[in-house]
Amino acid sequence: MKWIIIITVIIATVLVASQIYAMSTQNDIETYTYKVVKTYDRFEIRTYDEQLFTAVQMDGNEYRDVSGRGFRVLAGYIFGGNERNEKIAMTSPVTMSLEDSTTMMFMVPKSFTEQTLPKPNSRDIEFRVEPAKTMAAIAFGGWANDRKIEQYREILAAELAKEGIEHTGKFYFFGYNAPFEIFNRRNEIVVELAS
Repeated sequence: MKWIIIITVIIATVLVASQIYAMSTQNDIETYTYKVVKTYDRFEIRTYDEQLFTAVQMDGNEYRDVSGRGFRVLAGYIFGGNERNEKIAMTSPVTMSLEDSTTMMFMVPKSFTEQTLPKPNSRDIEFRVEPAKTMAAIAFGGWANDRKIEQYREILAAELAKEGIEHTGKFYFFGYNAPFEIFNRRNEIVVELAS
């Protein structure tokens, strides 16, 4: 019995230490910056500047399937799967379009331009400049899944309709945390607003 308690305490200590480390490293990650234009009860309106992304397009739209496939392709690129074997810093959030097919995107750190990025080894990866845009965003915690994504997409659409705010119907999922982070997970559903 004594050994079970000792092992449990060791496992709990390692888990807590790893989560504290994960949360502290999250503060050092470059993020897709925005300015909050207006805050409502359940969502906010933001403006985003033009930004360069790496992207991979995939058939399918089930979160569990496409998030894993897309992440492996893009992570392979930033972890050195490129012509220079160069590692590129991870950024946040991981962005996924919510359409019949899915495009997953990693923001490119501001220290790179399209001309200075190393060429990917994978032909599936493309570079994409997202123009400046205005978006509405609703946040939710915990682990993302298809049910939660659809639930918050519907809530955001209903809230925008209630406020008379028109949107393009182009929704995205933003995931801000590393896969191994357990606590304080931040996810968002965002949609481009009509001009």
